[in-house]
Amino acid sequence: MLQRTSYILILLITVCLNSVRTEAQNRSWPQTNIKGVVVDSTTNEGIPYVAIMLKGSDNGVMADENGKFSISTSDNFIDLSISTMGYRNKEVYVNKGKDNNITIKMQPTGVALKEVVVKPKREKYSKKNNPAVDFVEKLMARKHMHDPHSNDYFSYQKYNKITCGLNDFSNKGKEKWVFNKFKFINEYLDTSEVSGKPILNLSVKEQVSDIYNRKNPHAEKELVIGLKHAGVDEMFDEESVKRFLEDVFREVDIFGNDVNIMQNRFVSPLSAIGTNFYKYYLNDTVKIDGVKCIDLSFAPHTAEAFGFTGRIYVPANDTTYFIKKVILNVPKAINLNYVQSIYIEQEFEKASDGSRLKTKDDMTVEFQVLPSTQGLYARRMTMYSDFSFKQPENLAIFSKEGKQIVTDDANYMPDEFWNENRRVPIKKGENTLKRLLARLREVPAFYWGEKAVVALVTGYVHTADTCSKFDFGPLNTMISGNALEGTRFRVGGLTTAYLNDHLFSRGYLAYGTSDEKLKYSGELEYSFNKKKYHSMEFPIHSIKLLHSYDVDQLGQHYMYTNTDNIFLAWKRQKDDKMTYLRRSKLEYKLETKCGFSVTAGVENNIEYASKFMPFEDGFGNIYRNYKETSFYTTLRYAPGEKFYQTKTFRIPINLDAPVFSVTQTIAPKGFLGNRYMINKTEMSIQKRFWFSAFGYTDVILKAGKVWSRVPYPNLLIPNANLSYTVQPESYSLMNAMEFMNDQYISWDITYWINGALMNRLPLIKYLKLREVVSFRGIYGDLNDKNNPEYNNELFRYPTNARCQTMKKEPYMEVGVGLDNILTFLRLDYVWRLTYRENPGIDKSGLRVALHFTF
Repeated sequence: MLQRTSYILILLITVCLNSVRTEAQNRSWPQTNIKGVVVDSTTNEGIPYVAIMLKGSDNGVMADENGKFSISTSDNFIDLSISTMGYRNKEVYVNKGKDNNITIKMQPTGVALKEVVVKPKREKYSKKNNPAVDFVEKLMARKHMHDPHSNDYFSYQKYNKITCGLNDFSNKGKEKWVFNKFKFINEYLDTSEVSGKPILNLSVKEQVSDIYNRKNPHAEKELVIGLKHAGVDEMFDEESVKRFLEDVFREVDIFGNDVNIMQNRFVSPLSAIGTNFYKYYLNDTVKIDGVKCIDLSFAPHTAEAFGFTGRIYVPANDTTYFIKKVILNVPKAINLNYVQSIYIEQEFEKASDGSRLKTKDDMTVEFQVLPSTQGLYARRMTMYSDFSFKQPENLAIFSKEGKQIVTDDANYMPDEFWNENRRVPIKKGENTLKRLLARLREVPAFYWGEKAVVALVTGYVHTADTCSKFDFGPLNTMISGNALEGTRFRVGGLTTAYLNDHLFSRGYLAYGTSDEKLKYSGELEYSFNKKKYHSMEFPIHSIKLLHSYDVDQLGQHYMYTNTDNIFLAWKRQKDDKMTYLRRSKLEYKLETKCGFSVTAGVENNIEYASKFMPFEDGFGNIYRNYKETSFYTTLRYAPGEKFYQTKTFRIPINLDAPVFSVTQTIAPKGFLGNRYMINKTEMSIQKRFWFSAFGYTDVILKAGKVWSRVPYPNLLIPNANLSYTVQPESYSLMNAMEFMNDQYISWDITYWINGALMNRLPLIKYLKLREVVSFRGIYGDLNDKNNPEYNNELFRYPTNARCQTMKKEPYMEVGVGLDNILTFLRLDYVWRLTYRENPGIDKSGLRVALHFTF
């Protein structure tokens, strides 16, 4: 979902700004002043006598013996062109007509992305008797020797800044009519310190935290004392965007087996499988910050695999094999969507006790969503300082709930705080982002384009530019259809915190053209927590009252979308397993920051028969409706769960964290008209398992049992998917109500192979396809006491449902598919393995899904 959000936002920016470029070569500029220094990107030492030319003119200067230079000119030029022997040529954008103070980092030719390992492609490489392999094995054996977390306590301060923007913004296209609308943009451009390209910042997020680690009992807490953000992503849920960016641009730990970035697992150069995955080389020694270091370079055997090219620098005279600096790049051929380059640089200092202290973790990524469109830029700069191995003064920090604790005033820190705690200076474009956005929104094309994207992505339309008190939506449910209602129209909305930050309501009205019935839902919720915008924000602590009347699709319940979503209206079979349901519910819900939640409530349901689903018992008695009042409790534990919060659903950002849940439902016989005693238990567990660069497997296990005698609407009906889309936790080839169970165990296993096979096929590998294999099944049973064939008091199964009891074999289906088609499509072909002789079933079929991923 958030990938889709980012994708659409990028398209908006591309449409509005792709044609906006400077026409510096055609304009007259006032005097431009440039002072700077040219340094080696690896050693940070000045490079003497570098040629700096004004591209587009005949003028230039030569740097002095320390790499310093200065230029004052009124010439019309494009940018600076820098070149010298032994380094890659570089072009750097500067602000014309203004004062510029810049540092230009030149990359040695041996560090270039394509040339990290200057070896022929068909070289004869051997691990045996290879001194580089011997050296890296010594690094692996000692990598935990310097771990600062081995101390009883370890604390430090962390400054983190994530900047996102448009990359290489100035040198393409010259559409004057667009430029005239956005000509002020040049005032807000910055220069990338890594590539030297001009950057237009669109989002900046800063965070200052104190990190506390305790060895025994193990605990790690992050106390966030400062938060600051500005950018176009303010239109979305800020906490969700923050969680997504932190997940994509995670801090890099090369001392583990995997490096988790871009929501993928890369094999670390120090992984236990490193000597089988990488080729290693020892190069000439170099000086890093004045220290003579051994230079170890590496590259994966297969360029398309999820690994790095790069260098590790180890002080030459250090017998403990302490790592001083790391540089990582990704190969150009890697099967990674939208990413043109990734550059990671880490620096370490050695504490007096030998502990390894990471002082810098700098990650820069260049993207391009579609060919020949505006490039994108993201940089995550993390600086570490104030290290201590002493016991914290406030040990109570370790008893705080959750891993991350945000102080009440973190979002309101003054400029003095940021001036004192920023470990890297903030750039002009980053500091004036709010002013840029205000000016962009004065342009109608951008203003209305932004509103369209918000409506498309969030599914709701605000009723005010700022401080909207009521939002209309969801938009994707306004029109749909099914066999019972015919064409269905729906309109609804919800109140926001700008009306009341504790009391919320939401609801809708719906009407079917065939059944000519009005449906509705109304919900009133009181939140004990003050909310920023809507009631679903984490953590929830609320009491809610709901009353609704709508259709009920038995055996069809979708996990992350509405059942009347217009995109699910196209069915492979007639969707007639439907009744009408009048529901009244009172519910209490409490979520904690440690991932534990409890939900408890009482619910009164009146299920009304429809023309497709009559209620008739074995004696021939026909009932208009079926009443039930039940009590339920759900316990859920999801430590470390990350999700994108919409106004209706929570969509997982990743499934790395395990999720456990158990639900118990009780309906006493005779209570408020209950005809039956209902006692039902269901539980589930899900987890993602990674296989390093060879993909991952998502596993979902469920089980349930009905302990009492109940009519068929209360049985455990498997979740059938009648649409042509891939839906999680549902069966693609099962019919609705095909199987009736009062006890079951089910599994849903999907292996995402990440192109491990396709990457090795000539020509095919350039399509960057990825394999996916799924295996789903359910094994259930129906006790005689719940079988209408043996109990005349129970409702008979509807004749159109063709319900049956499972035999001694489970229902199973397997799917084999290709993911990453055009970077966003997944196509599966699914086979039904069992019960293939059942009447009216699909034995196989093609299924499709949108799947945006890196």
